[in-house]
Amino acid sequence: MKWRTHDPDVLPLWVAEMDVPLAEPVAEALHEAVRLGDTGYPAGTAYAEALDDFAHRRWGWRVPAARTALVPDVMLGIVEVLKLITSPGDTVVVNAPVYTPFYQFVTHLDRRVAEAPLDAAGRLDLTTLEAAFARATEGGRRAAYLLCSPHNPTGTVHTADELAAVAALADDAGVRVVADEIHAPLVLPGARHVPYLSVPGSATGFSLMSASKAWNLAGLKAALAVAGSGSADELAAMPEEVGHGPSHLGVLAHVAALRHATDWLDGLLAGLDRNRRLLGELLGRRLPGVRYRPGEGTYLAWLDCRDLGLGDDPAAVFLERGRVALNSGPSFGTGGAGHVRLNLATSPQILQEAVHRMASAL
Repeated sequence: MKWRTHDPDVLPLWVAEMDVPLAEPVAEALHEAVRLGDTGYPAGTAYAEALDDFAHRRWGWRVPAARTALVPDVMLGIVEVLKLITSPGDTVVVNAPVYTPFYQFVTHLDRRVAEAPLDAAGRLDLTTLEAAFARATEGGRRAAYLLCSPHNPTGTVHTADELAAVAALADDAGVRVVADEIHAPLVLPGARHVPYLSVPGSATGFSLMSASKAWNLAGLKAALAVAGSGSADELAAMPEEVGHGPSHLGVLAHVAALRHATDWLDGLLAGLDRNRRLLGELLGRRLPGVRYRPGEGTYLAWLDCRDLGLGDDPAAVFLERGRVALNSGPSFGTGGAGHVRLNLATSPQILQEAVHRMASAL
């Protein structure tokens, strides 16, 4: 999809897929399954146990298998959790600009999206969030808050204090928190991911996690929904057929990644950090009119191109004139106009060529 959506002369730096070789432990697990003919249905708690081990080593957080459910992927898992805790017509609060499918999946589910925009520094605005919670629950309606952590597209990594404040606000307002933590393993040097369910007051929340982004396994579908200690009964009520959606080969791949490919992940993070700094240098030299605040997490760069005079959708200009495919800022909601999202998980050579083309487009 990444390389074939556009014409062959276009450099694709858009969809969240990395240009990296598959981690060898993952490849070995898949080859062994194929050799055995082990291509049936997934079963058991191996994925949850692998995530528990990884989360304990990485973040000091435990993931009890009894409080997890296997889901096809993070977005479909979010949909199923929202079905458990909200009703048609209820409101789901998001922090704009935010991952475009949040809008698409929530509205398709017949829920209303309410924005609580990030502040000027790209961080959570607690005053705005509190007001959004109050509006969402007017008349006693149920409401949810879809938290993106780390945040896509800005790369912001929320602090423990910020997340604890979110939990307190949500508890006071009666809003249920659903945290999309798919980018959690992709926190770069200088920052640390704090699992939402590890902060005080988060017991009634949920988290959706997957190895797919960090180990580039988007085509190997599998994810986990994790319930806080106060929401386990609700997660247990998730329909059994939801667990039929994940791929068995996906589960095997994700388990191998979490258990045996952490050295590969550390090497990846070092490379992403180098690319993050390289992008800043390239923009400073070739596109000084672009404002770039390097993110603490993910492999996505949120570029403010408003000073270039390219209108609300600079991505269209960079594609037409520079033959570089980026994500269109307006699709991320309020605060996205005049911005583009760039995927820096590629080779330094491609990154250099992309910025050269973007500059030539001007």
